[in-house]
Amino acid sequence: MSLFWRIFGLNAVVLGFATALLLWAPVTVSVPVLLTEAVILVGGLGVMLVANGALLRWGLAPLDRLTKLMTTVDLLRPGQRLPVAGGGEVPELIRTFNAMLDRLEHERATSSARVLLAQEAERRRIAQELHDEVGQSMTAILLVLGRSADDADEPLRSELQQAQEITRESLDEVRRLVRRLRPGVLDDLGLISALSSLTHDFATHTGLRVVRRFDADLPALDHETELVLYRVAQESLTNAARHADARRLEVGLARADGAVTLTIGDDGRGIEAPCEGAGIRGMRERALLVGAALDITSAPGAGTRVRLTAPVPRKQP
Repeated sequence: MSLFWRIFGLNAVVLGFATALLLWAPVTVSVPVLLTEAVILVGGLGVMLVANGALLRWGLAPLDRLTKLMTTVDLLRPGQRLPVAGGGEVPELIRTFNAMLDRLEHERATSSARVLLAQEAERRRIAQELHDEVGQSMTAILLVLGRSADDADEPLRSELQQAQEITRESLDEVRRLVRRLRPGVLDDLGLISALSSLTHDFATHTGLRVVRRFDADLPALDHETELVLYRVAQESLTNAARHADARRLEVGLARADGAVTLTIGDDGRGIEAPCEGAGIRGMRERALLVGAALDITSAPGAGTRVRLTAPVPRKQP
């Protein structure tokens, strides 16, 4: 039954019931209207309005659920669908809306994958240029400063040695940026070594205590999944250092049923309001890239916990 005929039928039932009452009920209307008759008519009108409103609410309830989902749906949280029941125009509308969400989520995942892959390629290019151009130039400057300091007299020698130390610190910073842009250890030694190096550098530069809990018997992961796990850990540590005001962090990597779970928790101040910035939404986009599930829990004063569960790719026969 179409929506038009459903609403028409509901109103017809109410009006027909009211007409039957007027025809067969022992009620008359005088001119002028008596007080008791006016009370009966107003009461009957109220009953008709209440019945009509209840029936319309029941008939239009699927549209209310559809409207609510339209205002709250987030393509970065896939799987939000409405159940389809009954027949007519409303279920068909819900089926069309669910199909539209399927298509939008697929297109969002595809476009995000292209953007993230291009971003990683640009990161590699910049890291390579920093390593080859800036790094080698600063290394040459260090050598020149060292030779000049050896041949110079005081107080010029002290000034050259100071410049040499500043240049060495700058070179170390450039190397650290290169490692952040392109985790070469991830390609060479694997995910656990890359996360160990990341957390060690993080603890060194921030002064925070980092506890690592990595399972030794992790299943084999493809490079894309490892890169997503690494980038989510990197972004979570950065957010904790900037916003959490924490003193201790815990980074875990564990094996689950057909999946690998990355957990980053801190003892900071937590998130006071459910606000997601570009960093968190970027993590959600990366999670969608490999079909992973990202869950972020936080409470004021109780810290924040980021949990990423990535499926283990099936081996090709």
